[in-house]
Amino acid sequence: MKATQNLIILVFTLFCFNFASAQYGNGYGNGYGNGYGGYGRAGGMGMDRSMMGGPQQNTSKPKEIPVEETAAKIVEQMKPVVNLDELQAIAITNVFADGLREQGILIKNESSSQDEKMEQLKALKEAMTKKITAFLNPDQIEKYNNFMADFKEVKKTKSKKKKDKDSKDIKEEEKPAEKVQE
Repeated sequence: MKATQNLIILVFTLFCFNFASAQYGNGYGNGYGNGYGGYGRAGGMGMDRSMMGGPQQNTSKPKEIPVEETAAKIVEQMKPVVNLDELQAIAITNVFADGLREQGILIKNESSSQDEKMEQLKALKEAMTKKITAFLNPDQIEKYNNFMADFKEVKKTKSKKKKDKDSKDIKEEEKPAEKVQE
């Protein structure tokens, strides 16, 4: 009699322990809606974030700027320097947009090696330059070449400043650790 009573208590205790750990996902990040016994869509009638109203935020990937917007910004900077009229500005914006789209495709292409990508990007740049210079007169071509050279320099200095800032931030983060050790 005592043995059966102990067995029943043991089974009841194990059942209660197993039921309680199932409610909270057993500590492995699968409770409150991610497991089958939690409060979410998987096994219950609770609501998770995807079912709630309101704005949804996806923080995993930053929003990409459309190529048309980038092309328009470049041409807006170029317009006063090269003295473009409206028709030239529209045509050159379209050339830049197409080129940026193709550049994105080339960069994302995983089947090409780094050297092949560089060659393809160089060929794309040359093709874009030919298309753009076809819309310009000789005086504007010289101004365009100067603008692009300056544009590259500005890009290089911005990326260099960013790298310098990043390395400076890293050095500043290391300093407090050195003081703690002393």
